Amino acid sequence: MESRFHQELEELRMMILQMAALTERALQKALQALLERNMQLADEVVESDQEINLLEVNVDRQSLRLLALDQPMARDLRFIVGCMRIAVDLERIADQAVNIAQRAQFLSSRPPLPPHPAMEQLGEVAADMLRTVLHAFVNENSEQAMEVCQMDDTADDLNVRILKDLLEYIGKDVPSVEQSVQTIIAARCLERVADQTTNIAESVIFINKGVNIKHHCQQ
Repeated sequence: MESRFHQELEELRMMILQMAALTERALQKALQALLERNMQLADEVVESDQEINLLEVNVDRQSLRLLALDQPMARDLRFIVGCMRIAVDLERIADQAVNIAQRAQFLSSRPPLPPHPAMEQLGEVAADMLRTVLHAFVNENSEQAMEVCQMDDTADDLNVRILKDLLEYIGKDVPSVEQSVQTIIAARCLERVADQTTNIAESVIFINKGVNIKHHCQQ
């Protein structure tokens, strides 16, 4: 019985890793589509979302089965609950990737705005946060998870800078209003990705240390 239980725990872990890999790839493609005005990549992100949604359902099913049939204790219980939380945040990050891809679809058919380095920087920060928190999950590394919490302020600052700069640009160039608004929405999506990676960091710390720092990751 114990051997079967731990085998099913490993299956749950592999589902999370598969979901994480697909989500990370979706975010990377969405960023590339946005920055390079690549319609094909944007389409691929939108089409791949269904697979990530299905994996979230499977994680839920497997987790609830383990909770109901095995009544796990201590770290095993934290691992299962943590995986359920992580799956929710991964699915939300994938949704943000779709939102960014949809902005890229719109922007690729319109005259380009002037280059904005902060947008590329925000994309790099969000992608780095996701990559780092997934390594923290794999390596059971709470210290690495805390690093992600500290990176979120940078994402917030870049989002505010983009918003201010584009609002100023709108005031000078009325025909660019639509493109500017869509870019602001894309920046907001990236800021939300950063927030959701901090949620995953909180779950990693909960699994490893049994400490609930939900909503206190940055404090």
